[in-house]
Amino acid sequence: MDMLHAVVLGVVQGLTEFLPVSSSAHLIVVPWLFHWPEPGLAFNVALHLGTLTAVIAYFWRDLLEILHGVLRGLWLRRPFADPMGRLGWIIVLGSIPAAIAGIVLQDAVDRFFHAGEGGRSAIALIALVLMLVALLLVLAERLATHRRPLSSITGRDGLLIGLAQMTALVPGVSRSGSTITAGLFLGLRREAAARFSFLLGTPAILGAGLLESRKLLAAGLDPSERGAFLLGFLTAALTGYLAIAFLLRYLQRRSTLVFVGYRVLAGLVLLVLVFLR
Repeated sequence: MDMLHAVVLGVVQGLTEFLPVSSSAHLIVVPWLFHWPEPGLAFNVALHLGTLTAVIAYFWRDLLEILHGVLRGLWLRRPFADPMGRLGWIIVLGSIPAAIAGIVLQDAVDRFFHAGEGGRSAIALIALVLMLVALLLVLAERLATHRRPLSSITGRDGLLIGLAQMTALVPGVSRSGSTITAGLFLGLRREAAARFSFLLGTPAILGAGLLESRKLLAAGLDPSERGAFLLGFLTAALTGYLAIAFLLRYLQRRSTLVFVGYRVLAGLVLLVLVFLR
């Protein structure tokens, strides 16, 4: 892979993995727009490892507290007594739908969107999904109470948000977009919805990274790909960390409507381009 392509796609992955605009859609659309070749398995692993590093680096204290709370609860045979331990089990519960969907549907999604079977129809579908989720995000902003803190999340909330995360398997939905939208519908404050979205996304990103890494270990990393691998990893990690920090601060005082506007504009532009090509 060209080094410039690696940097651009690493930045795209880092930003769009955590902003509610869909990283998978952008990683399909950008090469399509510029007639770049598919990134390939090794580079996909680098991007997953980069965004995983970003979320762990930002939330390492929270993740350690959650792990400690879970282990302490198991040791004391009171798994839900500790608030952070309870949050850990809610994250586990919320991660189950996405895991099941990935096992059942991932290959079909990859063939249609990533392997080229969908052709222009895949790009058109991404455009429509971008705009559909934008509509749902507007409704969530209008109907939400924006009152509940992160500490108020229940198992039911975790499962419902997890079901929303499951839909992010389709490019254009966005893992953070779907889970933040669900969190807002459930009355969470914007920053709380985003924080839970990132914590819930950690097992999903880890699982995807492990699955791709396993394939890469079996296939081997070509020496010619090492430079692109490193650049993709570093740019995805750095921009991902900055995107998390930005969004959490941004949502403390502002709404998600700027991302709604971006999704609608991007969807309309893509539909025009599909029609013209």
